Amino acid sequence: MSAVYVWIETFKGKALNSSWEALGAGKTVAAALNVPLTALVFGENAGTVAAEAGTHGADKVLVSEDATLNGFRLEPYAALLSKLVADNKPRAVLAIGTTRGRELLAASAADTDSGLITEATSIEVQADGAIKVTRPVYAGKIISEAVGSAAGTQFVTLRGRAFKPVEGAGTAEVTTVPAVLAEADIATKVEGFEEEVGTVNLTDAAIIVSGGRAMANNPKDAPAGSGDAAVWKAKDGFANTIQPLADVLGAAVGASRAAVDAGYISYAHQVGQTGKSVAPDLYIAAGISGAIQHQAGMRTSKVIVAINKDAEAPIFKLARYGLVGDLYNIIPALTAELKKRLGK
Repeated sequence: MSAVYVWIETFKGKALNSSWEALGAGKTVAAALNVPLTALVFGENAGTVAAEAGTHGADKVLVSEDATLNGFRLEPYAALLSKLVADNKPRAVLAIGTTRGRELLAASAADTDSGLITEATSIEVQADGAIKVTRPVYAGKIISEAVGSAAGTQFVTLRGRAFKPVEGAGTAEVTTVPAVLAEADIATKVEGFEEEVGTVNLTDAAIIVSGGRAMANNPKDAPAGSGDAAVWKAKDGFANTIQPLADVLGAAVGASRAAVDAGYISYAHQVGQTGKSVAPDLYIAAGISGAIQHQAGMRTSKVIVAINKDAEAPIFKLARYGLVGDLYNIIPALTAELKKRLGK
């Protein structure tokens, strides 16, 4: 029997939360095709992750805990996925479109001469069994529909936070599969990981508060010896105006490219075409004009709130709620009111 495969991305033996979103999307596709939903878990602690996959909707799990799969390397992962696809001919293979997800599915799609559609924000099955997805193109200026072939296996990467995970589904049938490549056959070696401390995870954030070039309009005077006054003012604004609002909302702090390029905040916070693509439940854009490059990274946010002095700023065309005024007057008042209403 055919199936829908979903690759569960892991790091140090733990599944990425976004992978459960992929299982949620896979559940919809599998139900429409009337085939089992099969999770693929490779590497360290795969057995434990497999049990979690059952609670998130998987009917079956294919597991390989071979040592060659500890730590993501494209060669052994793609070889195993391609063999599973060639042997079992699933109707579809899905994964969240992280750097690893895109790399793995692209390699396996090429290996198996299959089609690949990326950045899906919605997915459905047509009457003939073909998979149709909606995806942003041209930096998000256009929403496109793409349809895969009804024959063969269709590979699809999914945009994070575009799909809902399934909770409390039950247990899954677990089958162990062997690795394909031996260690001697793998050119890439992982020496270790160096983790950055204190970095922001914008991709998974449910709420994001972002600041732009206008952060430099902080009315505070830069102290003597602080260097560039505009940079000091903007950094102070992020720390003492944006961050308090983010803290009240339990949000991550984002920024436009203009703010990052000006040195107001680090690149880890950049949202946009050359930064992170995000889709939070709430996106607050403060002092961001809304250039198309920024819109490309956040236009799929569920609710957008814009705060800007310029009533003609492009960001207002995307926003559900718009506040025309000085962010340094609006945000402190908003933060104080939210503290009062949320009891913080």
